[in-house]
Amino acid sequence: MKFEELTSAEPDEPDLLANEISHLEASTHTMMIDDSHQNHQNQEQQGQEPHLVPHMQPSNTPTTCRKISSSGCQINLNTFHLQRTLGTGSFGRVHLVQSKFNQKFYALKVLKKADVVRSKQVEHTRNERSILMSISHPFLINLWDTFQDDANLYMVMDYVPGGELFSVLRKSKRFSENIARFYAAEVLLGLVYLHNKDIIYRDLKPENILLDSEGNIKITDFGFAKHVVDVTWTLCGTPDYLAPEIIQSKGYGKPADYWSFGVLIYEMLVGSAPFYDENQFKLYEKIVACKPVYPSYFSASAKDLLSHLLTKDLSNRFGNLKRGCSDIIEHPWFQPMDFEKLIHRKITPPYIPKLQGEGDTSNFDKYPEETVPYGLAQADPHRHLFPEF
Repeated sequence: MKFEELTSAEPDEPDLLANEISHLEASTHTMMIDDSHQNHQNQEQQGQEPHLVPHMQPSNTPTTCRKISSSGCQINLNTFHLQRTLGTGSFGRVHLVQSKFNQKFYALKVLKKADVVRSKQVEHTRNERSILMSISHPFLINLWDTFQDDANLYMVMDYVPGGELFSVLRKSKRFSENIARFYAAEVLLGLVYLHNKDIIYRDLKPENILLDSEGNIKITDFGFAKHVVDVTWTLCGTPDYLAPEIIQSKGYGKPADYWSFGVLIYEMLVGSAPFYDENQFKLYEKIVACKPVYPSYFSASAKDLLSHLLTKDLSNRFGNLKRGCSDIIEHPWFQPMDFEKLIHRKITPPYIPKLQGEGDTSNFDKYPEETVPYGLAQADPHRHLFPEF
């Protein structure tokens, strides 16, 4: 398959400076670091991008056409039967809900306005909504609608019942190259689609990759995603997956996603991230030093691909060269993968979740439920900050 060519400028070679790392660790007022992945690792240790050719391009129906209510009326909390909690985060939680209109199940992401404002995440939250409302792809989560009440913001998204790829990986310890290749290929097509729209994702990791009822992926959690035509300097992400240019407070763009893509492949093949360290300062030093160790069981093609993704030299990083993403898609490691069949979901996934029905939640951990009911009337000093909701 052939892809349009993209030429990238060659940036300066970054240098490792301890004060830059210290600045990164100290910049909590401008930076959101999701350490959930490193916490999982601790537990384990202790115990512009070219377009796809037209026939591979998925439909891009605007999400404004998505409907939950057949009458087209505005939705609110009363639209749904609230079920159990699926996950929790810094600003709220995600619930399984069932629509009273069509009886379908959805994931309802609830964000507490006060916490979003206090943590200076208003722009990230608005970006997340804006981006999700602009995309439609087989391997990306769908946002169906949003609304708000006096205390909370609500985002109605696909319910993806197979759980996190992270859970499957931990049970397997590590994936074979065939299994890792399947998931990596689906992730790659999602990233290429986003990059075609000048969107960088910025938080790729197994916890943000869900499996649907058939075993295909859905990339979720677009809280760090951003529309970037050239470069950005915002410091955010998950420590194990941060690209060197982010750690050093350099301007960065789409190549940072390809670095994270390399970390993801490595973790799937090994069971742990390539630069893991319990000490975050040492982790950052390892990332910028960029000397990953490749186990002996790696194939030559896997090692070659990763050496071109996990490189701090942006003039040599795959995805950022003249041929763009085709350097990755046409690499020998992906040679067994039929991307045309994959984009149309015509390849049987390596793992199909066991489900008892559409609303089965057995693939998600159980959490204590929220004690304060949603929808209570109260002062709402932040509504003006979220006009789109």
